[in-house]
Formats: sequence, C-alpha cells, structure tokens
Amino acid sequence: MKHIKAVDTVKLAISIGVCLAAGFIGSIFTNASIPTWYMTLEKPSFNPPNWLFGPVWTALYILMGIAAFLVWRAGLGEPKARTALIIFIIQLILNVLWSVAFFGFRSPIAGLVVIVILWVAILLTILSFVKVSIIAGILLIPYILWVSFASILNAAIYVLSL
Repeated sequence: MKHIKAVDTVKLAISIGVCLAAGFIGSIFTNASIPTWYMTLEKPSFNPPNWLFGPVWTALYILMGIAAFLVWRAGLGEPKARTALIIFIIQLILNVLWSVAFFGFRSPIAGLVVIVILWVAILLTILSFVKVSIIAGILLIPYILWVSFASILNAAIYVLSL
C-alpha cells in the first residue's frame, strides 16, 4: 500500500510539474510583451489588472495537474484514460501556443484563432476526463470558465485594434 502511495505522489508531482512548466513556457512570451507591446493596446473596460493573471493561471495549472493525475492514476492501459490524456496534452500544447500567438507574434487575431481552438480542446478534455473521473472533469471547470473570459477579452482587444 505504501508503494502505491509513493507512486501516486510521484505521478501527482509530475502532473502538476508538467502543467506548471507549460505555464512557464507561455510566460516567457507573455512577460516579454507585457511592459512593451501589451501596454500600448487599447483594452476593454473589463480587462483585469495585470497582476491578477499570474495567480489565476498558477491556480488553474495546479488544478489541471491534479485532474490529469486523477486520470493518469486510472492507468495508461485503460483506453479511456489514455485517450483523455492525449486530448489533455493537445490542449496543453494549445495553451502554450496561445501565448506564442498573442504575445509572441503580437497578434490578437492569431491569439483569437488559437484560443477558440483551445476552448474546444478544453471542452473535449473535460468530456473525456469525466468518463474516467468525474472529479477530474469538475476540476477543469474553472479553467474553461477562465478561458471563456480570456476569449472574450482577446476578441475585444482584437476589435479595439481595428
């Protein structure tokens, strides 16, 4: 029993670490553009203060990691778990690509295209996670809600840039 708990602890740490690493990679593109390009953009009145994004994303990446762990714990030999984790990895890559598109390329339209695809991928991830662990799917609800808000914000910034 102790061996299983040790393995689970390692899996949990890896799951959270991978998600936080994705956030770190995205932040490389984000942090370079915030004091320069992003500051020059016209933003809608509902744009949150810049300091809010870091803590929110950190919390979301931790929840994503816990959710991924719950699915991984079901076993990679389980087809539903394996499929769910593949979809999860795809959405995690899209998550990073949004930072590259919006901040790296400094393109609100490219960011908008990526974030819409990301939103669909998150929905598919939730639907696939629920088949393995209802709790894992529920843990991703704040993520899709935040990305929904971010999509609206991205769209508004794009419209204001026209």
